Amino acid sequence: MQLTNSYELLAALKKLGYIKEERDPLWWPNALTFEVVPGALLTQQTKWEKVEKSLENLKNADLLTLEALADADIKQLQTLVKPSGFYNTKAKRLQQLCRNIREDFGSFETFQQEVDRTWLLSQKGVGEETADSILSYACGREAMVVDSYTQRILGAFGYDFESYEAIQNWLTEGVLSNLTNISKLYGKELPVSTIYSRFHGKIVEYAKVHIRGKCVNIEELCL
Repeated sequence: MQLTNSYELLAALKKLGYIKEERDPLWWPNALTFEVVPGALLTQQTKWEKVEKSLENLKNADLLTLEALADADIKQLQTLVKPSGFYNTKAKRLQQLCRNIREDFGSFETFQQEVDRTWLLSQKGVGEETADSILSYACGREAMVVDSYTQRILGAFGYDFESYEAIQNWLTEGVLSNLTNISKLYGKELPVSTIYSRFHGKIVEYAKVHIRGKCVNIEELCL
């Protein structure tokens, strides 16, 4: 299979039955809730299963809200997010992000409606992938998340992009130029934001099964 655009990748993943873990209509657990914000920051450089342990710790301590995290004891917070690794740094950055959200937006609901990518990227510890994850899964925006899995799968097809933005543009162009085909694929029209969210979910789920070390298996996608 010669991959000429991102729609072909989306269609191949859909044909293979991805998304297989229907945790949420947008794929990310508890999408469109505040929980996505700490999840997106804590998942940096670690496995999601470890992030889930941290989120469960925060929930059991009644700290999984904007106000509670902003005002939490930092030592307690560091202990609770320890399963996610780099816990001292992540706890401090998470708390500062929550304080900045409260200061600049007042509430998570206002943040959802008004935040933009520039603001997110100005926050310490928030890079492009984290910013787009928050925009997509916490705010329901049209933001296509690019991660290392995406880069490696596309690299296995012979694509070599110079930047995050270049990959993102390639992905979104294929989607936007094939919206009619995507509607036929799903049997209904979907918001572009939902297509982006689920597309990313498909990529992640496929990669977790078919990437082992430096080896990327794309044979199933080529059938």
